[in-house]
Amino acid sequence: MEFKSSKGIFQQIADNICDKILSGKLAVGDKIPSVREHAAELGVNHNTIMRTYSELQRDNIISNKRGVGYFVSENAPEKIIQVRKHEFFELTLPEIIKQIDLLKIKASDMQELITKLNENENK
Repeated sequence: MEFKSSKGIFQQIADNICDKILSGKLAVGDKIPSVREHAAELGVNHNTIMRTYSELQRDNIISNKRGVGYFVSENAPEKIIQVRKHEFFELTLPEIIKQIDLLKIKASDMQELITKLNENENK
């Protein structure tokens, strides 16, 4: 995993875990690596992983079974999708629309691109 400077490392790790849940690489009920294992795997301080897990636990994405480990929570995929859709509509989409306007991209150009993307997806 490569870290970018635009977000804190703990948030990037949390996003990566959420991506794995949404892609099906981690399913509901799956055990995730221990704090120590994950820190060693990523080459980060264990406190960074603890912060990541604490945030994910607070958001009910993962749960801790004392003495056993951390596991993907029951409704984690739905919760992640809900949060990410909100972020997309509140933060990402307005920036995309601003760029479309600045670049004077026509609606017909966008429709053509969407049609091509849909065709490629259905192949």
